[in-house]
Amino acid sequence: MLVNKLEEKQVSLHNFFVMSNIKVYKRNKIKKRIRRIVIGSPKRPRLSVFRSNKEIYAQLVDDISGNTLVSSSSRDKDIKKGSLKRTEISKLVGISLGKRALKAGLEKIGFDRGGYLYHGRVKSLADGAREAGLKF
Repeated sequence: MLVNKLEEKQVSLHNFFVMSNIKVYKRNKIKKRIRRIVIGSPKRPRLSVFRSNKEIYAQLVDDISGNTLVSSSSRDKDIKKGSLKRTEISKLVGISLGKRALKAGLEKIGFDRGGYLYHGRVKSLADGAREAGLKF
């Protein structure tokens, strides 16, 4: 009886890891498809978004030289979290990134959603960047 429970547990853990790998694989596939279209240059960099469960990160990347021109995240000290929701924090990150980009002389960008759906936090980050004055 104990052996059966252990076998069931191992099978369920195996299924968990297989499913999580499939999810990551699908996201990476979408990411590559987007990356073929959106390429960053010094005049029109790529806005790359990474979203974790707690934080969100965004950066403007010049793919030709491989440099990050401007970056912003929800961990920055100028972003006041307080009792805000994650979508509201994402909008603040977008506004912060937009202000830094305009200060660096960048106005037109290409948006790379990083394999995530254009919904929720990713959409609010994009809206914040547009609100700050970036065009994409």
